[in-house]
Amino acid sequence: QVQLVESGGGLVQAGGSLRLSCAASGRTFSMYAVGWFRQAPGKEREFVAAISRSSSNTYYADSVKGRFTISRDNAKNTVYLQMNSPKPEDTAVYYCAADRATWDVVIAIRREYDYWGQGTQVTVSS
Repeated sequence: QVQLVESGGGLVQAGGSLRLSCAASGRTFSMYAVGWFRQAPGKEREFVAAISRSSSNTYYADSVKGRFTISRDNAKNTVYLQMNSPKPEDTAVYYCAADRATWDVVIAIRREYDYWGQGTQVTVSS
């Protein structure tokens, strides 16, 4: 089992940058695929980015490709989401999620994840 805690959210101007962190408990974090999702008011939670256990594979939603970067440091049990050039439409609560993966794959499907953090608010001003 793993517990996830997001941090780093806040208010950022469009065109700026922000880095979100997802800290995980447990000694086997390197066995988990991790994803970032977001949920804006009145909308469904949507996929943002995913990273495989070893960082060999990453995958992004088209809406953030080229602007956001997902990375992880298994020694620190932490996954990051670097948000560059954010836009007002990126405003949402951002969640990280983890799923124990047999293979070194990325997971972009929300229902595949077993563990979720509590979320961190990101607000992008124009």
